[in-house]
Amino acid sequence: MKIFIVEDEAEICKELSVLLQKYGYACESSNDFAHITEHILKAEADLVLLDINLPYQDGYTICREIRMKSDIPIVVLTSRNTDFDELMSLNIGADDFISKPYNAQVLTARIQKILKRTYEARANSVLIHKGLTVNLLKATASYGDKETDLTKNELGILRLLIVSKGNVIPRDAIIDELWQSGEFIDENTLNVNIVRLRKKLSEIGAPDYLETKRGLGYRV
Repeated sequence: MKIFIVEDEAEICKELSVLLQKYGYACESSNDFAHITEHILKAEADLVLLDINLPYQDGYTICREIRMKSDIPIVVLTSRNTDFDELMSLNIGADDFISKPYNAQVLTARIQKILKRTYEARANSVLIHKGLTVNLLKATASYGDKETDLTKNELGILRLLIVSKGNVIPRDAIIDELWQSGEFIDENTLNVNIVRLRKKLSEIGAPDYLETKRGLGYRV
């Protein structure tokens, strides 16, 4: 996994890189603090270590900019150690707050915990079956290099069918599943959702993905 270090003190940046590399992480950083958010997003790192006191703009601004475009985990690592700084960091989207001077073992343990929690949750939010990838968090379905957005009902139908892949799911069971989500679904509404879902899957290259078993229900 890659960690992007946002730190203007060269010695501290080097020290962090050496430490994290010992734990098997790849590290990246940049001295172009005027465009640091762009560098962070372009790097496609798995976590950001972010100082608050920086040239051009502070870490709070950078954290906000990242959160507008990405949900990458952010750990604020700073010499500012007031309750206000910690609350501010967490309220604008940071996942953790650690004060300098830091304990190396505590820092790496917290990084490991955040990465495990974040990426295990993401792994569980992606369903893959017969070439189709469904992202439950983003509400999208992709096939090859094409992707389509899904409505809540379309996502619910696909999730239920993929989790039960190979088995025929009765129409009543699908309606019950969608009803439990807090929205009443009748037979006609289900038909409309199935037609729209089939159209979307066809548009991304999977026209025969959803199979109808007449008189019984659907399966994938």
